[in-house]
Amino acid sequence: MDAESLKSLGWLVLWGAVFFFMMRFGCGAHGRHGGHGGHGGHRGDESGAALKDPVCGMNVDSQNTAAAAVHGGRTYYFCSAGCREKFEKDPQSYLVEQPAGGHHHG
Repeated sequence: MDAESLKSLGWLVLWGAVFFFMMRFGCGAHGRHGGHGGHGGHRGDESGAALKDPVCGMNVDSQNTAAAAVHGGRTYYFCSAGCREKFEKDPQSYLVEQPAGGHHHG
């Protein structure tokens, strides 16, 4: 194998790994866990019980979560840093009950 082929193979492996981790742990994981649900201000607890990400509705475990944020004295848990960033930009929009069908990434 020449240097250019190795470089191309390296990029393919790198992007494959990025894709894998985003689908496994990022917003791509939603489809595997029941999709998007409704919203509400699900307060965090310390028991490790399943909670809902207020942005996408995915179930998250407070003891094994990708991200968390405190708002109004409550801790909210998120499936990914991306969902936490969306929440931090406009938390009130995610703490109001949504009509049936829930919120979808877009």
